[in-house]
Amino acid sequence: MRARKLHRIIGLVLLIPFFGWALTGLVFFLKPGYERAYELLGVKTYPFTAVAPIMPDPAWREIRYFKTVLGDHLLVRTEKGWEQLDPTTKQPRPIPQESEIRRLFNDAFAVNPLRYGSVASIAGETATTNTGVEVTLDWNSMSLQQRGLDTNRIDRLYKIHYLQWTGIKSVDRVLGFTSIVLILTLSLLGAWIAFSRR
Repeated sequence: MRARKLHRIIGLVLLIPFFGWALTGLVFFLKPGYERAYELLGVKTYPFTAVAPIMPDPAWREIRYFKTVLGDHLLVRTEKGWEQLDPTTKQPRPIPQESEIRRLFNDAFAVNPLRYGSVASIAGETATTNTGVEVTLDWNSMSLQQRGLDTNRIDRLYKIHYLQWTGIKSVDRVLGFTSIVLILTLSLLGAWIAFSRR
């Protein structure tokens, strides 16, 4: 009788996380809106009209050379990571002014205007579009990272699914560990009740 009562109590306690796991698991299985939320956005490239001669440095492990709306770009990867150099002088190329970054962003957004629209504001290397999407430029690797309201929504579902409810890492770890212990206890009690009847 005690085992049944304890089994019932633990089952009731676990109703909330079980419901959360089932609902979020269904979303992760169907993946509605994932394509847009995690779309890979890249800078738009153009054909070369002329190419500056490049003498590779022995410290370079990889080279990328391409052209965007801002001109030619030479990216080199060393043991410290990616760095953007001026193709002519081979000196580090500084981050351009806001007007040029705006041109680069708007040019990239042309691939999906319904999602990105146009730049509404820029803060450093991050642009916010008039559709509410935030896009960050990594100048050294010339890569773009985008995240919209849909991305934030799906990320919140992941936090619910993995019991990251408070945002405090230590508390969430205790919450997760406690849930696992309760599930194991619930399973063992259920097995004990089932076999004890026999």
